[in-house]
Amino acid sequence: MSETGNEDEVVDWFIDQFAQFWRSQGAAKSEGRIVGFMLVCGKDRVSADEIAKGAGVSRGSTSVYLRSLTEVGFVQRVPGESKARMYTMDVDVWGSFLRNERDYLKKQRALAETALDRLPHLDAKSRNRLVNMRDYMTWLDGYHEVLTEQWDRVKAERGPAGEAE
Repeated sequence: MSETGNEDEVVDWFIDQFAQFWRSQGAAKSEGRIVGFMLVCGKDRVSADEIAKGAGVSRGSTSVYLRSLTEVGFVQRVPGESKARMYTMDVDVWGSFLRNERDYLKKQRALAETALDRLPHLDAKSRNRLVNMRDYMTWLDGYHEVLTEQWDRVKAERGPAGEAE
């Protein structure tokens, strides 16, 4: 992309850069392209077909990734009168992710606790890994409310995020 690229080129560049970062964190690049597109699409509601086209992802992959992104709270399906499935992204998708992450932490902690209970004869290293997993999830969950409150305070102090700064 040139420094003087038009808006469409910049949007494409952003989607690609976001997808590469998403992929570097172990997720699918196509899923990252969908999130990147939703971040900058400029619409409150977007059909699955528009998402596929705008993100440059096949319609089948778009359907699969929209399902998983909905489960973790990155996008929401909009109930409506249209036959086309419409999706939206919370204006504070990161705050939504933070709020939804709490359920993940509790499930991971419960998984570690169950494994520790049901696998009493684990070797010391494996047991230590599971104890650390359980305790990390417990520790992080303990800070969850603080993080949410601090994020809300940052947004309030910043004010509306309207026009470019």
